[in-house]
Amino acid sequence: MARSIFEDVSGEKVDMPAPKAARKSARRAIAGWLMALFALVVLMIVIGGMTRLTDSGLSITEWKPVTGAIPPMGEATWVVEFDKYKATPEYELQNVGMTMDEFKGIFWWEWGHRFLGRFIGMVWFIGFVWFALRRQIPTGWTGKLVSVGALGGLQGAVGWWMVSSGLEGRMVDVASYRLATHLGLAFFILGLIAWFVFELRRETADLLQARRRRESGLMTLGTLLVVVLFVQILLGALVAGIDAGRSFPTWPTMAGEFLPSESFDYQPKWSNFFENPALVQFNHRLLGYAAFLLAGFAWWHSRSSSLAGVQLRFSWMMVMMFGQIVLGIVTVLYAAPVHAAIVHQLGAVVLFVVTLQARFEAAYPVEQKISRG
Repeated sequence: MARSIFEDVSGEKVDMPAPKAARKSARRAIAGWLMALFALVVLMIVIGGMTRLTDSGLSITEWKPVTGAIPPMGEATWVVEFDKYKATPEYELQNVGMTMDEFKGIFWWEWGHRFLGRFIGMVWFIGFVWFALRRQIPTGWTGKLVSVGALGGLQGAVGWWMVSSGLEGRMVDVASYRLATHLGLAFFILGLIAWFVFELRRETADLLQARRRRESGLMTLGTLLVVVLFVQILLGALVAGIDAGRSFPTWPTMAGEFLPSESFDYQPKWSNFFENPALVQFNHRLLGYAAFLLAGFAWWHSRSSSLAGVQLRFSWMMVMMFGQIVLGIVTVLYAAPVHAAIVHQLGAVVLFVVTLQARFEAAYPVEQKISRG
């Protein structure tokens, strides 16, 4: 009798998984790994926000990618770290007389932020090696997954570039434009991971078929809205960097004016866009209004789609946009207290990802017609 090619030399049959099922399982597993990274990056953004709002970011004055993972282990090492901080402009100009306990309070925020960054890198590395050794990475995905790790490494370098700006001259905070770069890169990484998860949740053949049903107009609006929101996030970082959110706790006007009269008082003139609290907050407000109007237009346009998934995603985007506008107003009216500012930042994360999801649905819509009966 002819022997099956799936039999081994012992005569026992070898169970071979169906290739399609194996590919689907691998895509789900990689998507799960990326979702874990996504959650960690969101946590990183929150802790980074708390580090900024508690003025903790300059408490560690050196960048030691490996040995810096070990915190001070005894009173002597705490004294060494505190002495290094005492040599910074922030201590000399703002925190003279700070106690050791107060220093430890800000140190742990910054140390936790850096440690989480290292942990994210480790989770990426272990996951990537695991899937690579098992040859489960789908065709064409190796470069995509490597890019996530490479951008994470770049983010660590950008973080130190940001911190170092606050250790020079008479700076008592990090440079706002460097803070914006750091936060912007975090959101770029977050968006990239989210998009990869959206793709991995669908089969390649399904995506190719869905592309034929693409809602080009809505996809273009989604792209434009993602870009506007990304710029708005950068402006929000500028607001946080110079504490501009606490400068004009009134709405809809700014201290009774539409555009504050001191908006262009700084010299040179271009520096007002980065350093003048009046103009920085005004620009953040104005782009927020523009984003709201653009989102409303995209939502209205999505009503004409015959696909239920497209309408649903753009409706959720509009709901979140409205909620984020309300959160922004509340944050301004209460002069940006820590908890309100963090919730507003989390709102930005949700809005950004929901908008990306709406764009993805317009680009690769699921065929689910709306009943017109």
